[in-house]
Amino acid sequence: MNRYLPLLPLALSGLLAACAGEPTTTVPPPMPAPALADPSTAPIHGPGLRGELLGVAAGADVDLALLGVDMRGRPRALLGQVHLRGSGEALPFHLPLSNLQTPQDLRLELRGRVSQSGRLVQRLPARTIAELRDQDLGALQLGPAP
Repeated sequence: MNRYLPLLPLALSGLLAACAGEPTTTVPPPMPAPALADPSTAPIHGPGLRGELLGVAAGADVDLALLGVDMRGRPRALLGQVHLRGSGEALPFHLPLSNLQTPQDLRLELRGRVSQSGRLVQRLPARTIAELRDQDLGALQLGPAP
């Protein structure tokens, strides 16, 4: 025990230095948005992409994302996302666009997926968004998942 005693201050200072350093990047889990049953009750805060999804089963989880994709169609930037829960009827959505800028050399696409019990059941075919501005996309039909 005595032969390790001189190393104790070194070990403690190393431990303190490790604890005092910058934390590793931790991303808080996304907060799910409540399902919206009536478009008139939708909380709209600023400009965004609006519309409604058709064919979402009641209780299904819906993820919509605005992505910047490269020329090969690979996602390179997540510009916004919203999580909803299906009600069995047309599901209105609002994807905020506040403080977003169009990324250089990337095409904007709105993509969506619907899962039930952790299994992918439907998807929204990629929809190109010409510019980042407040717009109503209307009714969007979901298709079966491949």
